[in-house]
Order: sequence, then structure tokens, then C-alpha cells
Amino acid sequence: MNSFNFPVQTAFYSGKVRDVYTINDKYLVMLASNRISAFDVILPREIPYKGQVLNQIAAYMLEKTKDICPNWLISVPAPNVSIGFKCNPFKIEMVVRGNLVGHAWRTYQSGERVLCGQILPEGLKENDFFAEPIITPSTKASAGHDEDISEKEIIAQGLASEEEWDILKKDSLKLFERGKQIAAKQGLILADTKYEFGTLDGKIVLMDEIHTPDSSRYFYAEGFEERLAKGEKQQQLSKEFVREWLIKNNFMGKQGQVVPVMDDEWIKTISDRYIELYETVIGSSFQPEILTPEETARVVDESLKNL
Repeated sequence: MNSFNFPVQTAFYSGKVRDVYTINDKYLVMLASNRISAFDVILPREIPYKGQVLNQIAAYMLEKTKDICPNWLISVPAPNVSIGFKCNPFKIEMVVRGNLVGHAWRTYQSGERVLCGQILPEGLKENDFFAEPIITPSTKASAGHDEDISEKEIIAQGLASEEEWDILKKDSLKLFERGKQIAAKQGLILADTKYEFGTLDGKIVLMDEIHTPDSSRYFYAEGFEERLAKGEKQQQLSKEFVREWLIKNNFMGKQGQVVPVMDDEWIKTISDRYIELYETVIGSSFQPEILTPEETARVVDESLKNL
């Protein structure tokens, strides 16, 4: 929903969980809402503090990785707002997987052994580490479901040149390695994640959020091997528990399916899990902040004047 009208605002876009304001065709004001989506569907109820959690983890991670590749972020003027450069996005999500989990596991379990052109070895169990992290890209759909795509198809369809793809691939793997290192210091395993890139003044730039619970899946390292050996579910910090709850209640975003009722207790559980992930990943306590729309508009206006 378009709640603001900033000076020199030239466009507005409301995504699944973010509202994006274009300023003077040069900058973006990205507001991380409390909306939550799963299976490419926006769920009917908002999650308290989710926007702040996502925005602040992303800002922290962008700061920790800016030596690997340049990123779009300029400032974070409000708990759930980031301001950055407008880039020309690649219509690809760079999904990097260190473990066989989530969509990759569901594909593997169905008997498929090729995912996005990547050949998956026989004999793997759910949550097993791959010998090396793999990249399984998807198309970035403006509406509906993102689709798996291979490196060969990306280049053939002109979504990236061979030279650009090499940079995207190299940077994604370096970012994933850094993400794993940051996670390991906090007793976590970064199992999989996604990155989005664009171009700015001819250079490839990292965009959007990184290493957040919406874009990543974390396992607790303690007890991981024991649970793996016993075939038990891993303790994880990610949005996957929401997807699992939806699947259990017969919803996977397919036509004719209805989103199950999300009661107050379940909403609080989701909110608590997001805060837990913030505190575990960042290593410091979460400080809830709520600004009124008027306060948010004022601090964003001030930041835009300083650009």
C-alpha cells in the first residue's frame, strides 16, 4: 500500500513484503513491511517486528560483505527503511545451496537428479552437505511463481551475458562463504540463501536483502551431525517452519487452495522466531522500535535531502 509521497518521487512498487519508492529515478526508498509471504503468496496477517528484523539484518550483512562486491545501500534512516541506489536488476535470483534441503530436497525426493542444470549425486539424505556449494538460479517473476532455470538457459535467453554470469557466480559463492563464516561464529550453519544483483554505472552491484530469515535458511550447528545420523529434523532458523505449517494444513499456493487461519498465538510464535534469528545471527539483543508513519516520513525526508 502506498503510504508515503516523498519529494521528487517518480515511481512506487509494492512487492510481496516490501514497498519501494523511486526517488528522482536515481534512488530507492525500500520499506520492509510486516507482511509475510510463502509459496509466492502474501499471507493474510502481518507479523509484528518482521520488517525491522529483515531490514536490520540485511543492513548488517551488507556492511559485512561490501569488500566482496559493491552493494546498493546508502543509509538506514528508520528501523524498517533502507535508502540506496536504483540499479538495473538482473531478472535472476542467485540461489546458493550448501545443504540438500527445502526445494532442492523436495526435488531430490521426487526422484529428480538434475536441478537447474546441476547434477545431484545419488545416495544423499535430507540436510546432507553438498561436496561444494551449488548455484540453482531461478527467474525473478514480477507476479506468480519464480521458475528454476539453468546457466545455459540464462545465457541463451539473454538474462545475463557469459561475462556477467561469471561475475554473478563468483560473487555469489564468495558471499555465501562469508555468510557461512559469520554464521559459524554464532553457532549456526548457513544452509542455503539467495542473492539479487543489478547494474549501476556499468558495474555489477548486490541488491536487496541478504542473509535474512526470508532469503536464507540457518541450522543450529550444535547437534547437527547427531540429528543427521539419526534422520531427525534439524533445528533451524528460517521461514521454512511457516512453509511446513502451511503444507501440513494443505496449502502450497496452488490454485483452489485456501490459506489456513493464522491465530494470534501462531502470529506471536512467528514473530518470536524472527526475533530469535536476529539475536542469534547478529549476536546482540533485539531492540523493538516502532515509528509512526509521520515520523518515518520525516526521517526519510531528512535523509533524502542529504543525498
